[in-house]
Amino acid sequence: METAQQKIERAKARREVGLFKVEPKLEGIPEQLPRNTLGLPASVLTAREIELTENYDVIQLLDILKSRKVSVEEVTRAFLRRAAVAQAATNCLVELMWDQAIERAKYLDSLPEPRGAFFGLPISTKEHHGMVGDNVITTASIIAWVDRKHGSNVMYDDLWEEGCVFYARTTQPQTIMHLETVSNLYGRTDNPYNRDLTPGGSSGGESALVAMRGSLLGIGGDIGGSIRCPSAFVGIYGFKPSVKRITVAGQTGFMAGRETIFSTPGPMTVDRKAMELLMRVILSKKPWRKDPAIIPMPWTPHKFTKPLKIAVQWWDGVVMPHPPITRALKEVVAACQKAGMQVIDWDCTNLDHKKSWDLISALYWPDGGREALDAMNNVDDTVLPLSKWIIEQPTVKDLTQAELWKLTLERDAYRAAYAKAWNATDSGNDDEIDVILCPASFGAATPHEQSKYWGYTSHWNLVDYPGAVFPVTTVDVAKDPKDLSYKPINEQDQFIYDMYDPEVYAGAPVGLQLVGRRLQEEKVLAALDLVEQAMGRS
Repeated sequence: METAQQKIERAKARREVGLFKVEPKLEGIPEQLPRNTLGLPASVLTAREIELTENYDVIQLLDILKSRKVSVEEVTRAFLRRAAVAQAATNCLVELMWDQAIERAKYLDSLPEPRGAFFGLPISTKEHHGMVGDNVITTASIIAWVDRKHGSNVMYDDLWEEGCVFYARTTQPQTIMHLETVSNLYGRTDNPYNRDLTPGGSSGGESALVAMRGSLLGIGGDIGGSIRCPSAFVGIYGFKPSVKRITVAGQTGFMAGRETIFSTPGPMTVDRKAMELLMRVILSKKPWRKDPAIIPMPWTPHKFTKPLKIAVQWWDGVVMPHPPITRALKEVVAACQKAGMQVIDWDCTNLDHKKSWDLISALYWPDGGREALDAMNNVDDTVLPLSKWIIEQPTVKDLTQAELWKLTLERDAYRAAYAKAWNATDSGNDDEIDVILCPASFGAATPHEQSKYWGYTSHWNLVDYPGAVFPVTTVDVAKDPKDLSYKPINEQDQFIYDMYDPEVYAGAPVGLQLVGRRLQEEKVLAALDLVEQAMGRS
């Protein structure tokens, strides 16, 4: 019988096939990596590769590709090599698709005219989503699935039709249920800003790759913060739509068919405008015709006719954010007020966000984690601490059908109560709040193995509100001292408070989150445009 170690070695050998083909070979990568690896590409790549991967945002790169000012093959090779550097720096890849990507680029260059909204654009993907093509293997970072054949993904088929180049598949954690990216199959993925910190999870490979500009646009997935936390932790943009707005059909994971809580894919990118571009293009493909579960709702850009009304959630009543998060909130609020926006407080202490976590953690594992644990135990895939932590939350149990019905009723009642609170912000003049500005996490990227509070993102998964994460600032030792007078209110709050040391987080990115009502994706992204303009960004 094959051992777990033999399976691990085979999966890693498959990854090495693409990395071995990198040409020219990477030179200049130090044996001992620095704490911050963001500067590594400058010492390894050519000036032309640096230009192609750093001088353009997504829309600008698409412009020069479609005008044929640069070949798809040249751009593809540049991003393949930069992705290989990102892998050396952060361990973010499951597969570098060297041959497939170059073959695709050559084909696109051979066309008489550019075709598709994403013509020639390299797009990276979270591995457990799958991939277009034949003979696709998707491990989902589980040893038991090392040789698992996988069909295509509906969204990726649509992106392929729009002319993109898939070239890199990225790491995710064991069970795909950590806000950290670590598995027994591929090891740990590090944050390029600080290798002692996590790039987040479960889309942590994607966030590390985009932060290194080994990708300008990637696709992550989110069921509890898995797009938004990684994006905030590395200073990029990320967007979680409401579920069933865009299709997830084709991904692999545990408890397929579970309807207690759904994941959703979404963009992770270096620039704000690319999030709307991806959503618009995906929905232009009418995915509901292929995946009947999707709401048939075309993309309709939102236009505000009066000043934005924002509610600010300073904290969730459970865990107090670290000082850099509070400072970032204050800075954005000041900019919005200066721009003439109306800003009020979102006091959620009476909305019981602790109950929100109790509900969603139970909804994650309606079988008590049995399927996941069996898959790991059957091949000696040691259950990692963060897998154990999430599966052993106090409300998790193997539910009977009657218990499942009761739990989903509680979920729906909580959603209704939250909608009622949002309605109450209307003073009678049709002026309810447009969006909520809130933390994307209690702090900047956490030290490894410490991501044990999801409430600032998972809450919005429970109520199914769309959320966009955007970079704001970085941790500053002088500006963000620890508040020694604060008295934590519970055990979780104490754990988070004790974690904060400004020296540990110095220079780490700080991102925030804008949240809107269910299925108001267009409104959330339009609000983000206005907020960033108020911050002085184009």
